[in-house]
Formats: sequence, structure tokens, C-alpha cells
Amino acid sequence: MGILEQLRRDEGTRLKIYQDSVGKWTIGTGRNLSDVGISQDEADYLLKNDIEKATEQLAQNIPWTSQLDDARHGVLVNMTFNMGIHGLMGFKNTLAMIQAGNYSSAAENMLQSKWALQVGARAARLALQLKTGQWQ
Repeated sequence: MGILEQLRRDEGTRLKIYQDSVGKWTIGTGRNLSDVGISQDEADYLLKNDIEKATEQLAQNIPWTSQLDDARHGVLVNMTFNMGIHGLMGFKNTLAMIQAGNYSSAAENMLQSKWALQVGARAARLALQLKTGQWQ
């Protein structure tokens, strides 16, 4: 047994946040989120994993999106990351316009959604990115 196994045994491991015995928000193997938080490297690691999952979900559920240029594909990955694949799939008209290459209309349609009201400037940037094919 080494320190890794010992700490896993003594602390336990939970993959969702919980409050420890003194009320501190904790995750993993005793990581005190309340006082310690996470490092930038850890945040980047989590983000990369989440981007990979969003990209996989997009490929599995809307396969034609892999044919889009990087910036426009990025819009759909961003939206999947934000609202989940099922949320994105609710944008049936927008997706049909994107598939048809009608990016200007799709961008306008995005901006008329409840989602756009909720995320504000993010929606405006993503609509412009979709319309122009340029990263914003």
C-alpha cells in the first residue's frame, strides 16, 4: 500500500460534490473545494474533457456537423457544452439552416431564442461566428 491507496481508503472518493463532516464542499478524494478550490491546470484538464465529451455527443447525434469549418463547428460545440446535446437538438430550424449552408438566417434564428436571452453576449458572439465563419 502507498499513500494514494491509503488516502483513498481513509478519505473515500466521491465523484460529485458533497459536504464533509465539518460542512466544507468537497469532491474526489477529500479535495476541499471551499478552502482549496482547484488549480488552473485542473480547470483546464476538466474543460478539455468536457469539450471532448461535447464534441463526441455532437458527432454521435448530428453527424453532418463534422463537415463544418472549425469556427462554425465550434459554435455547435460551444452550444452543446452550454445546454447539452438535447438542448442543442431543440434548435431544429437553426440546425436545418446550418446544414443547408444558410448561416446568416441560422444566426438570426439563434438570436431569437430563449437561450439567446439567457446568455446575452455569448449568443451574439456565437451568431456572428456562425455567420462569418471567423472565431469571435
